Amino acid sequence: MNKRWTLEGNTALVTGGTKGMGRAMVDSFLSWGAEVFFVARNKEDIARMESELKDPSKSYHGIRADVSQQADREKIIDFVNKRVQKLDILVNNVGTNIRNKIEDYTEEQIKLIMDTNFISAFDLSRKILPLLKSSGKASVIFNSSVAGINHIRTGSVYGATKAAMIQLTKNLAVEWAEHGIRVNAVAPFYIKTPLVEHILADKDFLQEIHDRTPMRRVGEPHEVADLVTFLCMPAASYITGQSIAVDGGFTINML
Repeated sequence: MNKRWTLEGNTALVTGGTKGMGRAMVDSFLSWGAEVFFVARNKEDIARMESELKDPSKSYHGIRADVSQQADREKIIDFVNKRVQKLDILVNNVGTNIRNKIEDYTEEQIKLIMDTNFISAFDLSRKILPLLKSSGKASVIFNSSVAGINHIRTGSVYGATKAAMIQLTKNLAVEWAEHGIRVNAVAPFYIKTPLVEHILADKDFLQEIHDRTPMRRVGEPHEVADLVTFLCMPAASYITGQSIAVDGGFTINML
């Protein structure tokens, strides 16, 4: 196999790794030869996924933690530190949302979205930096959203956190280049995941999404995971500081 198109010998950490895009990323990383740590809040989800992944030829570890909590972020770092000497891939994938008008948000709701989407990614990235430095060729991915690029009806707090992730991508790409660390973001539109399945069940709203999307459909989790996997490979070794929309053409459609 061409060594620029493989993840053999790599270690990866994916937050929110048991469902939707996160699960697709874990599956993809494993298929390309990486050892994968995946994080989820629910121990049942971890047990189910470990059962589904059961394969002696692959190396994976489930970590039960809530990344919105500082103590749990420390737990993740400790868990990984005890098992590997380096981290080649970090994917800050976890995200949540509450759709409200700005005047209707409670302080608790704002804090939940900010802590889950942005603070967790910011804090975990900086605290796991020593392991990323040890790689010498690490790749960090932030799972942002087209809501961080354009206005869509996801709510102002969600959009702000996703825009912050895109800016953080640019800052860290410059700050960490000297350590051989590349930092990129992906920005999906509507993807078939548990987070939005109740919204996509509304046929009128789904039709509106199709009408606004040149490719006339919503995305699949693997279509995001495939891009993330590429960005973490040696084949993408000169790509850093970028935010790439995975949106069927939504962000370029001015209708």
